[in-house]
Amino acid sequence: MPKPARFRHRNLPLLLLKAREAVMQHRRPMLRAHGLSDQQWRVLRVLAEPAHAEGLDTGRLARESHLLGPSLTGMLARMEAAGLVQRARSAEDARRSVVSATDEGLALAAALRADIEAQYQDLETHMSQPKLAQLYALLDELIALHPTEEEETEAMQDHAGMRLTETAA
Repeated sequence: MPKPARFRHRNLPLLLLKAREAVMQHRRPMLRAHGLSDQQWRVLRVLAEPAHAEGLDTGRLARESHLLGPSLTGMLARMEAAGLVQRARSAEDARRSVVSATDEGLALAAALRADIEAQYQDLETHMSQPKLAQLYALLDELIALHPTEEEETEAMQDHAGMRLTETAA
């Protein structure tokens, strides 16, 4: 039987999962107290961003909240029944649904904001603001190494649009 060989590097995916859990173990009780799961909070947090005030189509919402489409469908039904989100047909394409946060959903996100900001402040106190900023920068850099297909398509469209604009000028 072959001897197990040591890996040269630490298990980065496992470390990232552990880091996520370290953050979420403090956030989860607060979310549960407001009747939200981790996944529901991700959806509400995305929809509560000012850039998404008009709502998002379900495909983009699934990508931005990192949920699989089938999981999102059932979750949206529960969140809609709870009065946190609303769904409507897209004005551009009647086959697509657009999801937006309701006033109640936005109020819940606003109510959670102060507690979540306090948790981030606590993290800054323990790690330091420069270290937290460095962590964000390193994570952004890591994520940028492997863009999703949608991000690559958007980048190509942006680049093509820039070339068209430059040509027209």
